[in-house]
Amino acid sequence: MTDILLNKVHINFDTQNLWLLNLALALVMFGIALEISIKDFRLLFLDPKPIITGVASQFLLLPAITFLFVWLLNPLPGIAMGMFMVAACPGGNVSNFITHMAKGNTALSISLTAIATLLAVVMTPLNLQFWGSLYRPTAILLKEIAISPSEMIKLVALLLGIPLLAGIAVNYFIPKIAVKMARVLKIASLLFFSALVFLALYDNRDIFREYIIYVFWIVLLHNLLALTTGFSFAKIMGLSEKDVRSITIETGIQNSGLGLLLIFTFFDGIGGMALLAAFWGIWHLISGLILATFWGYRPIKKEELV
Repeated sequence: MTDILLNKVHINFDTQNLWLLNLALALVMFGIALEISIKDFRLLFLDPKPIITGVASQFLLLPAITFLFVWLLNPLPGIAMGMFMVAACPGGNVSNFITHMAKGNTALSISLTAIATLLAVVMTPLNLQFWGSLYRPTAILLKEIAISPSEMIKLVALLLGIPLLAGIAVNYFIPKIAVKMARVLKIASLLFFSALVFLALYDNRDIFREYIIYVFWIVLLHNLLALTTGFSFAKIMGLSEKDVRSITIETGIQNSGLGLLLIFTFFDGIGGMALLAAFWGIWHLISGLILATFWGYRPIKKEELV
């Protein structure tokens, strides 16, 4: 009975609030980009291995492993689609801060944020469509909703690509102003975005209270799987401990805010999807801070810093 009800759940979020959420996410990305310098991309040319590892972990391994997890778990179509959506998103907005707390490679984290955000313009819609179409229950859901990948690409470009390029441009041409703007805008926009998400959760609090037990354990396992994927792949690739920490966090801290926006825009808050993305957005901050605190008290060996 719970399964049937959850499958029919729709999160209420009106058009005005959706536009505000769009604006807030774009401002968050612009604020982050104000601190990204073109010099940060030198990592890509001087030592491409960590960057390639991080991108592959986020956009290739995590979606593929999520598919296997969904296949084994066999959740409701809405829950499964929410898992595919989260796995298809780039790294989250706070990954740089958490990486710094964890004594990881912050420069690598910043570079991955920028590169993954640009790649997400194409990779997020394509991954969602590709993996969603391979799992029969979500393939049926995709056909029923008939989303246009090109329309999703346009929206992601507006929300992530343009603000990112604009912020980098401001940093390049007027760096002093960029620093001043970043101090205020990065925090203010993140608070604004968080407040809007909180209001969405509050307006639908009865739904969240009723289904939290059903969804949350899936989020916890999925997030643990994401963190393990980043950690294991970085270790296999023979990266330094600092780089391993960065890639673990970049893979495990997903931009669930983008996922929520796409769910409200293209899936009309369909049963399970918004619940899973919302719970992920709460839990990945907790798991990321726990991991960062643990690593923060474990100094990197001297030979790793050479």
